[in-house]
Amino acid sequence: MVGRHAPPSPDSDGIGPVLAANLKALRQERSLSLDELAQRTGVSRAMLHQIESGRSVPTINVAWKISQGLHVPFSRLIQERQTATTRLLPAAEAKVLSNAARTFSSRALFPLDGPRTVEFYELLIQPGGNEIAEAHSPGTAEHLVVVRGTVEVEVAGEKHLLRPHDALWFKADVPHAYRNIGLVGDALLYLVMTYPDPVSF
Repeated sequence: MVGRHAPPSPDSDGIGPVLAANLKALRQERSLSLDELAQRTGVSRAMLHQIESGRSVPTINVAWKISQGLHVPFSRLIQERQTATTRLLPAAEAKVLSNAARTFSSRALFPLDGPRTVEFYELLIQPGGNEIAEAHSPGTAEHLVVVRGTVEVEVAGEKHLLRPHDALWFKADVPHAYRNIGLVGDALLYLVMTYPDPVSF
């Protein structure tokens, strides 16, 4: 969200139908009922049903809870299967997820299919925006670099102040948070997430 250019909403970029289909397929592969999935994820049965039926697009936090409950990388929920060896990822067709307050957004900057141990995201945080993330799978790490703005990153209770061009690496299998503590303008960050073992679908 830079100036007048806001990221596309989940409904407009088509992420809802993709996420709905992936969630249903993952749940059925594991022979889980909606009630069982609700117990695993901490997301209500009603919300899971709305997501799976395409009537609701989850916030980033809810999507993370679902991915953790299913023991799959976050990107597995929004992937589209492709076979091309070269891929253009137009910004206008980006898969963007936001938090409930719409102050934090995450855009995938990699093809959402195939085996990988690395994922690449663009993060935008509005002034005063705060995103609290739950612990990811064991062995997951995050590599952050701030392009614009002043950001406070809290990892397991320890706070780090990052300004433009500052970078931070941390183990992401603990609770963490991102905050834009600047007063004017969105903070822009790039995030590389690494997994201990290749993920393949």
